[in-house]
Amino acid sequence: MNDDRRPTLPELRHTAAHVLAYAVQDLFPDAKPTIGPAIENGFYYDFDRTEPFTPDDLARLERRMSEIVAADYPMLGREVTRGEAIEAFAANPYKAEIAREIPDGEPITLYTIGEFADLCRGGHAETTGRIGAFKLTSVAGAYWRGDEHKPMLQRIYGTAWYDAEELSAYLARLEEAQRRDHRKLGAELDLYSIEEDAGGGLVFWHPKGAIVRGIIEAFIREGLHERGYQPVVTPHIVHERLYEISGHLENFSENMFGEIQVEEQRFRLKPMNCPGHILIYKSRLRSYRDLPLRFSEFGTVYRFERSGVLHGLTRVRGFTQDDAHLFCTPDQLQGEFEQTLDEARRLMNAFGFGEFAYVLSTRSPDARTETDEVAEDAIRKALAHYDLPFEVDEGGGAFYGPKLDINVRDALGRSWQLGTVQVDFILPARFDLKYRASDGQDRRPVMIHRALAGSLERFFGILIEHYGGAFPAWLAPVQVAVTAISQEQLAYAKEVGARLEGAGFRVQVDESNEKLGYKIRHWKTQKVPYILVTGKQEVADGTVNVNQRGVDEKRTIPVAAFVDELRRTVEAKQ
Repeated sequence: MNDDRRPTLPELRHTAAHVLAYAVQDLFPDAKPTIGPAIENGFYYDFDRTEPFTPDDLARLERRMSEIVAADYPMLGREVTRGEAIEAFAANPYKAEIAREIPDGEPITLYTIGEFADLCRGGHAETTGRIGAFKLTSVAGAYWRGDEHKPMLQRIYGTAWYDAEELSAYLARLEEAQRRDHRKLGAELDLYSIEEDAGGGLVFWHPKGAIVRGIIEAFIREGLHERGYQPVVTPHIVHERLYEISGHLENFSENMFGEIQVEEQRFRLKPMNCPGHILIYKSRLRSYRDLPLRFSEFGTVYRFERSGVLHGLTRVRGFTQDDAHLFCTPDQLQGEFEQTLDEARRLMNAFGFGEFAYVLSTRSPDARTETDEVAEDAIRKALAHYDLPFEVDEGGGAFYGPKLDINVRDALGRSWQLGTVQVDFILPARFDLKYRASDGQDRRPVMIHRALAGSLERFFGILIEHYGGAFPAWLAPVQVAVTAISQEQLAYAKEVGARLEGAGFRVQVDESNEKLGYKIRHWKTQKVPYILVTGKQEVADGTVNVNQRGVDEKRTIPVAAFVDELRRTVEAKQ
């Protein structure tokens, strides 16, 4: 049956994955295809092959794929029995395993293009010729079904689009993303490192990175103070029974580090801060007059991530959250959620994220209780209060309640999940939390869990890529570099630097004896917002020559005028 409608991009990319597998079968008959889905911006296909795929192999595969696309093969599907599917892939244990595990009653289908047949549930373009433009981008390792105890496969990534113009635009964005890669810039700008001698996924903040982190923390602390949060600090390691009560051992153990034996008792590195904050709440009797009670902590937590998924700052094993937990009466829940949402928007705007998306994640039907509706209603009303559109992720909530995720788009249009706010009736019950109500009866408080930047490590990594390492002046670890044309003006350059430091700015005076051009290039590669040059005329006039990042025109102004200009820029968070 002819289908003249335009295929969706996921359908187009799924078809491209089949075309890739066809090409691999033709050129490398020893390779066993496994799975090949469409993903955001592209597709991949995993293969079991002894020899690694090389860049030359990818070029050969692209040429063969072009031939398959040009042939405009129809994508032909037919339903088969489980036995027929297993027999069809008798030489491919991966496909046979998939066929055996398809649930009873679910159709089992084979799709064929040319001489290549694949086990697939469908969702394709009508023919291979619908693929307008494609490109194979990389090869990586991947365990079969994501299990490190199973065979390591080779994953070929690619992208497919309706036409060459769209492909070219995407590849340009990809190239820009590589230039902005926080792992690359983190090393070039001396911001942080992952030291393998200490273990993967553990971050070492270098001085300049620590400065930026401190600025982020100070900004967040300011908002917390204004909204009545009280700082707390909890241990990094606690008794395991705390996580038995909370339910984390039952629901989250695969993401926790193993037990630590201390005097025949079992302890754990904390994966969450909430049980610690709950214990502080329980440490004394609470009255309705105490509520809402807001505890905040830049709490470092530890979660077990497999080495294959670790990625710079954005996927680590030890990280610090701007965590806070609010304890309130049911009547206060709505107002507390609204002020938390307002603070999240303030944070994201201040750090240059202007486009947000909101996702309400509900708990799965089998986990829902009567309080879920109350929690979801509070989230929906808070979003309505600010007239914010949102999506619903059915079943995506935490084990202790529904949540609101706040996603941002960076300068390249990529979406990142940052802030999370969760409403929790479950843990107050598990820990038997109480407050004395106005009628003298004990009541149960409601908890709100909130981490607005989320992981500071992840937040910092996203900021590096969002700004391409060129942080705005208020956030830059070095705001001003001062350099002299020759050593004769160095003393004046130091005076300028001291004056700026005295005004509260982060300054570095270049005392090297290199040529001026070399020094300016160096500070530009370090992405410093302002480079001030001092020569004979500047010394005589009490001025500085200003090289401002992103501005071609140089200008000479009095030092006092520059101090005022920089102060206004920083105060405006620019």
